[in-house]
Amino acid sequence: MMGVKRLFRIWRGDASGGKLEDFQVEVNEGEVVLDVIHRLQATQAPDLAVRWNCKAGKCGSCSMEINGKPGLSCMTRMSALPEDGAVTVTPIRTFPVIRDIVSDVSFNYAKARELPAFAPPAGLAPGGYRMQQVDVERSQEFRKCIECFLCQNVCHVIRDHDENKRAFAGPRFFIRAAELDMHPLDTRGDRKEMAVAEQGIGYCNITKCCTEVCPEHIKITDNAIIPMKERAVDRRYDPIVRLGRRIFRRDELDEPMVPAGRPASAAGGGAPASDEAAEAGTQAAVEMYWHRQPPPGEAAPVGPDGRLPITEFTLDRSGAASPFGDDVQFPMPVEHISYQHPTPPDEH
Repeated sequence: MMGVKRLFRIWRGDASGGKLEDFQVEVNEGEVVLDVIHRLQATQAPDLAVRWNCKAGKCGSCSMEINGKPGLSCMTRMSALPEDGAVTVTPIRTFPVIRDIVSDVSFNYAKARELPAFAPPAGLAPGGYRMQQVDVERSQEFRKCIECFLCQNVCHVIRDHDENKRAFAGPRFFIRAAELDMHPLDTRGDRKEMAVAEQGIGYCNITKCCTEVCPEHIKITDNAIIPMKERAVDRRYDPIVRLGRRIFRRDELDEPMVPAGRPASAAGGGAPASDEAAEAGTQAAVEMYWHRQPPPGEAAPVGPDGRLPITEFTLDRSGAASPFGDDVQFPMPVEHISYQHPTPPDEH
């Protein structure tokens, strides 16, 4: 069955300027917007720039604005759009345009590098992390983020005020801070204080526009931003907590608690371990670390504050170094593919 012709109005241009151009494109039943863009590339505009990868709504790379609404082109069905009138496709507007409907979202990668990474208790080897299911469920919702950056795009704090970008991390990274704050094994300081002092969570005024556009239906505002704001306010303004801060030293209050069932030495306290115990622990960690060890990366090491330097804008190539190493060819040889869980040390 032949399709119907639809008018597509697509933004063409680059950072220096551009305009909307009209195309008559065939649309078939069951197609999504990305299907039509691919047909347009194949038949009329081979130089049209568009970013996409999985076409399954899981990579987040095909973010754009369709009829003025931010969304994923691979998940926006043509049948859901009005049949009369043009279909307008433009790049996400909060970030600079590279070309056509491709935007430069490197701002978000720079913000990701500013966020201190997860830090488990000292002496806890890979494969030894243990959490209660209730703790897993608290933060599992935030792990669904596909980094489409639609929430960043619609956040008016970034979108309407370019001067805020330096001090404001945005909703995507507020949910990351909330996830780590809820993680019972994270020992990297106080995520709530960091969200206020360094991520600028106080700029957010709870419009919930980020939640409305999330393709993974993460309740960004209700389950992450509001709880973090409430905890930060409790810490700063609750009279009992303020009294406790006057009585006790701040470093005692902020000292990470030792997880239940772990000895004090595992979190940095207690007597230092002997050389033999340290060597045995190192060997156990090596045995539990079953991934192929990649060559050292090109970026500078993590600093004492747990941060990586912002190199996204200074690298001579796009993106960070591959976690597999630059010497790895794909497809990988069978002997390099590790897919089984390690055998616990007591079963050797």
